[in-house]
Amino acid sequence: MYTAQGRIKQSELLTQYMPLVRRQALTLQVRLPASIELDDLIQAGMVGLLEALGRFDATQGATFATFASQRIRGAMMDELRTRDWLPRSVRRSARAVDSAVRQLEQQLGRAPEENEIALHLDMPLSEYQQLLNDTNSGQLLPFEELVADGGEPVSNELSNSPFEQLLDGQQRQTLIDAIEALPEREKLLMALYYQEELNLKEVGAVLGVTESRVSQLHSQAVSRLRARLHDSA
Repeated sequence: MYTAQGRIKQSELLTQYMPLVRRQALTLQVRLPASIELDDLIQAGMVGLLEALGRFDATQGATFATFASQRIRGAMMDELRTRDWLPRSVRRSARAVDSAVRQLEQQLGRAPEENEIALHLDMPLSEYQQLLNDTNSGQLLPFEELVADGGEPVSNELSNSPFEQLLDGQQRQTLIDAIEALPEREKLLMALYYQEELNLKEVGAVLGVTESRVSQLHSQAVSRLRARLHDSA
């Protein structure tokens, strides 16, 4: 693995960890819109692996596997952040949903129901649910976007669980409290999707609803969390 000078044999490590790049790309792809190609994720991941090979310092204590995994995932996330597949009109509507949820929670003192949000937005329930579907198709690991309205990314040194390292201190506690305040079905959905890493179809099987319905509930849960974090800022 190492030369006499202690330098990593990069060619050996590159060959050894290429399957890791593919595994991470496959894991991520099932959680993304169909327009995202597996090869694009793999290509980005290879850039991350090469970066890891050049920057790894064994004296820092972390194993190369851990360091490489972070860099590979981070490179894939960076690539995805450069793609804006959600139309501006849908983004505007998503912000309107966030605002409606925030106002209704303040008025009602509880999480508003879907029909209440739709009524506040002056649209039929079916139109509101379609908006949730449209919005959800553009949300990539949305916990990363909760810290700022502009969706500024958190550090790409991600842990295996989005609940662990996205926020620090008081912000993390605020997020935990916001998750606890979600309606039970949405709270379970978020746990299945982010902690258990099930895809939307698998979550639907657990909840006994369609994949489309899971998409709607996921988008609505994200709006609730954004509203809570906005109020605590």
